[in-house]
Amino acid sequence: MSTKSTQNPIHLIWKSIILIILILSAYKMAQIAFPYLVPPYPTNIDFLESKESLFKQRITERPFWLIAFYIHISSSVFVLAAGVTQFSKTLMFKYPKVHRLIGKWYIILILFVAAPSGLVMAFFGNGGVFAQIAFVCQAVFWWILSYLAYIYILKGNLEKHGAYMMRSYAMTFSAITLRAMSAVLFWAQKEGYHDVGYPESYILLAWVSWIFNLLLAELVLYLGILRYYFKTHRTS
Repeated sequence: MSTKSTQNPIHLIWKSIILIILILSAYKMAQIAFPYLVPPYPTNIDFLESKESLFKQRITERPFWLIAFYIHISSSVFVLAAGVTQFSKTLMFKYPKVHRLIGKWYIILILFVAAPSGLVMAFFGNGGVFAQIAFVCQAVFWWILSYLAYIYILKGNLEKHGAYMMRSYAMTFSAITLRAMSAVLFWAQKEGYHDVGYPESYILLAWVSWIFNLLLAELVLYLGILRYYFKTHRTS
């Protein structure tokens, strides 16, 4: 039995780097969400404070949006963390029951909690109508790609299930990409590298943050990432 792929030190280093990035990103999302979820649930900080300016009224006067917000940020933390585990080959083949259980909760949370609440929020996104269209598209594609991942595993098509799970997680990870790109854009503006102001810069980020992730997922799929998971499994 050949174990060359598991013994390749460069391969192992890359796997470790990617895993660390994903884990730290899930931790960062939890760190961002935590202040909003601690009683008395403040609405005068960061994201919610910007919403009060956008709505030109107190955010607490729009309870349906506020409920969607709390549901979305709390569920998204679990979705980000659960999604990381789904790309562990060890968990997938040595502990398939654990893999399937976490995967079910990942899909359930997206289809019934995170994506629908994100869609509600999208209609009131910062940046105006063009940014709102971007966020609506993001929520809809997130739901569709996650649903297709579920459908293909029911049909027993592991390759297509894996491909759509990767696309689904690319959409999940766009929350992190948006914040990372926002920080880079803010730094570039501060250093004088560009003078694109708000809302144009935010509209750009609203689209690029998830389209970039999807294109990256397609590139990884094109380069044959699925062979890493399924070739060894099929011939063992």
